[in-house]
Amino acid sequence: EVQLVESGGGLVQAGGSLRLSCAASGFTFDDYTIAWFRQAPGKEREGVAYISSRDGSTIYAVSVEGRFTISTNNAKNTVYLQMNSLKPEDTAVYYCAADRRGITIIATLFPKDYNGINYWGQGTQVTVSS
Repeated sequence: EVQLVESGGGLVQAGGSLRLSCAASGFTFDDYTIAWFRQAPGKEREGVAYISSRDGSTIYAVSVEGRFTISTNNAKNTVYLQMNSLKPEDTAVYYCAADRRGITIIATLFPKDYNGINYWGQGTQVTVSS
């Protein structure tokens, strides 16, 4: 059974840091694009950070570039999202996702196409207080 399990969410003050983890089971990261998405109350789900397991290339949303870092530990089949300088507008449920398509394809999907992504985690709540 394929599973993506996120952890590491919580409550943090503005300016603080959190590191999210996403552990995969039932498949290996080889030849996948792994990504973090987030969804705030009343808003559409949006892509935050993407990484290619093929070549390690990364793509970030403009809103998080320079503050968030996505990385993988292929030996542990785990992807991380280090979030620094957090802002109240970063408050959302954060989801891990994996897809066999290339990083550019996944990073340019419209939200209406997110349901087609191969695997999703259940999400972890991140709340940033002001």
